[in-house]
Formats: sequence, structure tokens, C-alpha cells
Amino acid sequence: MKKIIVTGGLGFIGSNLIELLLKKNYYVINLDKVTYSSNFYNTKTFKNNRNYKFIKCDIKNKKIEKIFNKYKPIGIFNLAAETHVDRSIDSPKNFIDSNIIGVFNILEIFRKFSKKNKKTRLIHISTDEVFGDILKGRSNENYPYKPSSPYAASKASSDHLVSSYVRTYNIPAIITNCSNNYGPKQHPEKLIPKLIYNIFMNRALPIYGKGTNSREWIYVTDHCEALIKIFEKGKIGNFYNIGSNKNQTNLEICKKLINEANRNKNLGKNVKIKFVKDRPGHDIRYALNSLKLKKALKWKPKINLTEGIKRTFKWYSDNKKYYQTISLTDINKRLGTKN
Repeated sequence: MKKIIVTGGLGFIGSNLIELLLKKNYYVINLDKVTYSSNFYNTKTFKNNRNYKFIKCDIKNKKIEKIFNKYKPIGIFNLAAETHVDRSIDSPKNFIDSNIIGVFNILEIFRKFSKKNKKTRLIHISTDEVFGDILKGRSNENYPYKPSSPYAASKASSDHLVSSYVRTYNIPAIITNCSNNYGPKQHPEKLIPKLIYNIFMNRALPIYGKGTNSREWIYVTDHCEALIKIFEKGKIGNFYNIGSNKNQTNLEICKKLINEANRNKNLGKNVKIKFVKDRPGHDIRYALNSLKLKKALKWKPKINLTEGIKRTFKWYSDNKKYYQTISLTDINKRLGTKN
């Protein structure tokens, strides 16, 4: 059976990707160092699957070399990363350590591993935030990087590292840049699950600034389907943007969630939009041009935003115990206010 390693597989996108890979009959090894954003609840539907194995491991650890050599994966999906912009404003060092030093360690180990295992591939998962503010139009794969936050800068650095190893050492790697993901299993420090949590708790819904910041939203399984297609058919050394081509402001997203709560008769009297102090250096708009992926690999997203919001709201409603697995401080504390 073909083996795949997923780093950061206890997280939001990683756990959804593993679930999909298992359905496609891959054997999956999940490497995760187990931090605040890791959650074993995310793997409860497949933790006893005979084709799944979890190993606690930091991507900065040299132990990864032994794991690669033991399992000889045909693919490595690197999703292990610190991801929350607000946290990067408060504690940038954690982002440098994981997103740059950790990726460097993987690259050094993979460089040696791939020489002996010619059919293997590394898929490095990045973000649209590396391009910074896109006030007009959409950024394609050749668009210059202009990150605004320590998080985005650390991801941009990791992209450059991977690309340099492809050029210098000829490693079989591909880089993907995706727009804002949403869906089941996302930590409630992020916008949509935080708003859903506050709706359940009959609290005000905090929105940065005036809520006009625009993001391109993609349902997490659409992203995961794209990643697998890129792994199976993508061209080595290429960058691929993954997006829905659909933008919504934070305020519009909030109103959609309120409407969904109303539809489910789950709206308390205290659930009202509350504008709060904006995040320092907050980008106004992200927007990707994903035509390359759609044309070259015949991929397109399947879940529109209305259906995705409905599915997401239902998952959190059906899995309220999920919130009990997370520290209340990590859910409620406002981060990223330093100037």
C-alpha cells in the first residue's frame, strides 16, 4: 500500500486531508508535535483505521529522517505550521522556528531521502497571504511576494526555501498557495468557528475594524481535493494557487452565519455584531488567480459558500464537545493587539 506522510495532521486542514487520503486507500502517517491548535478530536473518526498511524514529532526534530527511511513515503504533505496572524504579532519567534527552521530541517532530510527514493514528492502547503494586499484583480503564481505579518513573512520564507532546493538540489517538490479555508475542525481562534462559538454562547460577534476586509473563501475539502490532485498530477517545481475565485468581506461572512443561526432557530438576544479595534497591519484584500490549476489539472471547487457555511454550522452544532477539548483562554482571549 502506498504510504503518505502528513505533517501537522492533528490540525484543521491536515486532519481533513488525512480523512480524504484514507478514503482514497493511502496508508497515512501523521506527524504532529501536539500544540494548542492540535486536537485529537479531529482524528476520532479514523484513529482506529488500520491504515493510519500517529507519531508525535516536531518537524524541527532529526527523528524525521528515521521516520522517512522506515516508511518510505511516496508523498509528504507539509502542513505543519504556526498559522494565526494575531499570534504572530504577539509571538513571532514561534513562527520563525516552525515555519522556517522546521521547513529547513524537512528539506535537508528530504534532499537525501529523495535521492534514494526517486518516486517520492514533497507538497509544501502555503498561503495567499504571502502576496499581501491585492487591492485590485487577482494574484497569479508569478505575482511578487509582499507579506505584511510575521506569519505571512515566515510562510513566504519557507516558500523561497523550498523553491531554492528545487533549483539547487533538484528535489521533487511542489508549492501550493491557498486562500482562506473554512469548514469542520477549525480552531475557534479563526473567524468563522469563533463567530459560531459566540452564537452558541449567546455572545456578541467581534469584527475587526469596519468589517470591510475581503477574503477569498474555500471549503476545506475542496482544498484537500486540490492538494491530492497536485500530488498525483502536478508538475515538479511548480507553484499552484488554490482558490474559489469568490470573495466576501468579514461583515458579509458574519451576516451569513447570523442567517444560518436564524434558520436553525439558534440565535440568542445577545448575538449582535460588535466592531472591535483592528489588527495591526491588517491586509485589506486577498484574492488569487487559480486558472493555472483549473486548466492544467482540471480542478474546480465543488462547494459554494452558502452550502459550505451550512455544512460548517451543522458540524459545530453536532460536535459541541469539540469546544470542550480547547482551552477557554485560546477561544476567548484577544490576541494581536500589540503595536
